[in-house]
Amino acid sequence: MPGQLEPRLLATLEAVVRLGSFAAAAEELGYTQGAVSQQIADLERRAGLRLLDRRPVRPTAAGAVLLRAEGAVRAAMTRARTELEALDAGLSGEVRLGAFVSAAAGIVPPALAAFRRACPGVRVTLSQHETEDSYQRLLRGDIDLAVTFDYDWFPLPPPPGLRRSLIGRDPVMVVLPAGHALAGRASLSLADLADEPWIGTPVTGTRLGPLAEPARSAGPRARLAFVGDDFRTVLRLVAHGLGIAVLPALALTDPVAGVVARPIAEEPLVRFLYCCRIDTAGAPAIVTRLETRLSAVAAGLLRPS
Repeated sequence: MPGQLEPRLLATLEAVVRLGSFAAAAEELGYTQGAVSQQIADLERRAGLRLLDRRPVRPTAAGAVLLRAEGAVRAAMTRARTELEALDAGLSGEVRLGAFVSAAAGIVPPALAAFRRACPGVRVTLSQHETEDSYQRLLRGDIDLAVTFDYDWFPLPPPPGLRRSLIGRDPVMVVLPAGHALAGRASLSLADLADEPWIGTPVTGTRLGPLAEPARSAGPRARLAFVGDDFRTVLRLVAHGLGIAVLPALALTDPVAGVVARPIAEEPLVRFLYCCRIDTAGAPAIVTRLETRLSAVAAGLLRPS
């Protein structure tokens, strides 16, 4: 029978797997690499099974079982901490906010400015994470609140234990050089754009139905594939006539000269924006207040024109 499995040892296993090495886990946890190796060996002895393949580092079937247990323990402790903090209705302390890149640039700054005026005693830390990473960080208790997204063509529901609320609908737009022959149209059909030189972006790489096909089949003309999530770089590429692209409207709140954006004539494609936090009976007042500010800013930026 397995011996006692201490949460401390499970946390070390999680760090090794997530970071992909014993050395990286030791640096994050503040241990020596030898101590991490000893803890994993201790955990394997208690479990009576090998938990890790070493090269490359990845969990065995038994390791995956314990990783799920570690996630459940950590999420339960995060919920407990959140509910305890919710019992204190004070407006001081710290909120750790995560947001994807375009939300961090477009929604977060005005929301934090309004939040600081209302709650000057609260310290806020901001970090940039994509949606799935934010979900895991919320469950681990690394952040308190996250701005996340998914698309109508590619839903990405949060894992159990998280609660999210819709804060905005962000339509996907076609962006093209201002001097383009189609720039004068009020809206653009994807069929009219199939032979254009497309600039591939993360949007065209997320299985968005009809968008993915013209991006892959750009006809005889060269296509530029952009690897990254900096939409302003994409806008600059478009402005210099290197192609056209599709971007969410939120990425266009800081205009770039020489670029125009037009809605898609077919059934609109939409990115949904959310605030997400741990699912508890109560939440700290400072977290819910920041969530309200983020929702208000998103509603103002994305209201129909």
